[in-house]
Amino acid sequence: MTSTTANTSILERARDRVLIKGEGLTYDEIVEVLRTPDEMLPDLLALAHEVRLKFNGEQVEVEGIVSLKTGGCPEDCHFCSQSGQFTSPVRSVWLNIPELVKAAQQTAATGATEFCIVAAVRGPDERLMSQMRDGVKAIKEAVDIQVAASLGMLTQEQVDQMVEMGVHRYNHNLEAARSFFPRVVTTHSYEERWDTCQMVKASGMELCCGGLVGMGETLEQRAELASQLAELEPHEVPLNFLNPRPGTPFGDLEPMDSKDALRTIAAFRLAMPRTILRYAGGRELTLGDLGTRDGLLGGINAVIVGNYLTTLGRNPKQDLELLDELQMPIKALNASL
Repeated sequence: MTSTTANTSILERARDRVLIKGEGLTYDEIVEVLRTPDEMLPDLLALAHEVRLKFNGEQVEVEGIVSLKTGGCPEDCHFCSQSGQFTSPVRSVWLNIPELVKAAQQTAATGATEFCIVAAVRGPDERLMSQMRDGVKAIKEAVDIQVAASLGMLTQEQVDQMVEMGVHRYNHNLEAARSFFPRVVTTHSYEERWDTCQMVKASGMELCCGGLVGMGETLEQRAELASQLAELEPHEVPLNFLNPRPGTPFGDLEPMDSKDALRTIAAFRLAMPRTILRYAGGRELTLGDLGTRDGLLGGINAVIVGNYLTTLGRNPKQDLELLDELQMPIKALNASL
């Protein structure tokens, strides 16, 4: 059997399993997808787009994020300039409530339906939970937008408090495959992240859980991350591409190849056909304008607009104009959430 025949076969099998039967790919099939040659990439992206349209529709969910506390984090995530253990330039800053409300209003003005409050911490202390409670209340009084949060690892009591505040979605990424995780973080374990995700799911909040690719992991470990996320079944998967930050242990790595990034988008879509798959950090560097378009036509159905926590994103106007050009309507606010 030739390589071309073998790779045509994985697309045919993926079409049958995912598009026809509605099942996600297995780990071995995800590996095969990640190994498809460049000449088959257009067909792979087209299949992933068909899957996205069938199971998620044409609408795209738009989200903005803001950091409640930036920098000074005690953890040593090797990709992150917010760690207090590295020489990267980000330093601890707190955002006051009026600024938080203003950021939510600016996010809503772009057409976004989701506003995520993020803090660079291992997990929230009483002070942060109190500020979060005041911030969510103030936002809900001022603007009609869903509020999400990402405050690190939680206790069961804190999960319950998030529900009481009206936080409808909680973000806590696995970041990397279980087998690769110790090379990315040493100050906490993969299992600790997994446990927080399970508590969030059990609480009734939506779980947003994704990862970061391009950190030196193998294709097999990339497939492992996709299959572990599929097992967790989060409502949303933000897909980040490493944007090497000066002063971090991963600061000297080369950005991920754009074709590998597009294959990864398609593979994650085929592994999780019904999940919201969101463009997150690093896409501007890794994919550029043309790649961003290809990803939206290759499985992506949600985007973060504007800047990220420590890196610059695209101008929101550019993303919104691209969605309009591609005739992809922005998802309307769901008042039931």
